Amino acid sequence: MTSPWIAALTALFIWWFATGVILLVVRRSDRTGGEAHFLSVVLGVPALALGTAALIVTGGDTSVSAVYVSFMGALAIWGWIELTFLSGVVTGPDKRPAPKGATGLRRFAAAWGAVAHHEILLLLGLALVVGLNAGAENTTGLWTYTILFFARIAAKLNLFYGVPRINLEFVPSTLTHVKSHMRQGPVTFAFPLAITALTFATGCFAERLIAAETAGAEIKFALLTAISGLALLEHWFMVLPLPDARLWRWMLPAARPTQD
Repeated sequence: MTSPWIAALTALFIWWFATGVILLVVRRSDRTGGEAHFLSVVLGVPALALGTAALIVTGGDTSVSAVYVSFMGALAIWGWIELTFLSGVVTGPDKRPAPKGATGLRRFAAAWGAVAHHEILLLLGLALVVGLNAGAENTTGLWTYTILFFARIAAKLNLFYGVPRINLEFVPSTLTHVKSHMRQGPVTFAFPLAITALTFATGCFAERLIAAETAGAEIKFALLTAISGLALLEHWFMVLPLPDARLWRWMLPAARPTQD
């Protein structure tokens, strides 16, 4: 596990596997109905606790194993917060579809109302990670969450302003109203800004990887390079005709039939 290539492949696998697990839980809860979504979030709280504990115990340790644990701890916190959103438990105060014909600030305010609570929870998660990891010797978890946080904000802005491809296949019934706030169309200024920022971040982490002097630092920056590169790839999925949904479709049960 001391090879940066293994670290990068590990980040890729964890990203794929964790995303698949979250989608599987959400799909099964969607099919079950009732309080299944809320129950899945409650049952996922131990993952949040373990992630928090991982950042606490690895803060002063820069060994290879501690770097991996810190990385996975941040992903556990992030994954639980994402589960709260995809389950429809923490979204926003406004559950109505986007108002027809709304533009400008009115449209933005409506979209914000649909996801405001989740955005606040993401920010609280960032505050938690900063509080646990800022100033620590091992900041892998802090950087991991920070990359995911800003990449997610950029992705949501692009979905709001407009992108050519929007994959709605895995959106559960609890988020039907959120889909109405997305716009499919030509890219806007938000896309090149996001691509430039993520490319710059990936390049910076890659440069630090090349210059790393210890095994722990090498693995840390290999993981961060991989996760920022994956965030960059997810943005390209919004414009390139790539079948990204196939990565998880095979492992998920069929969606709940739509009732007429």
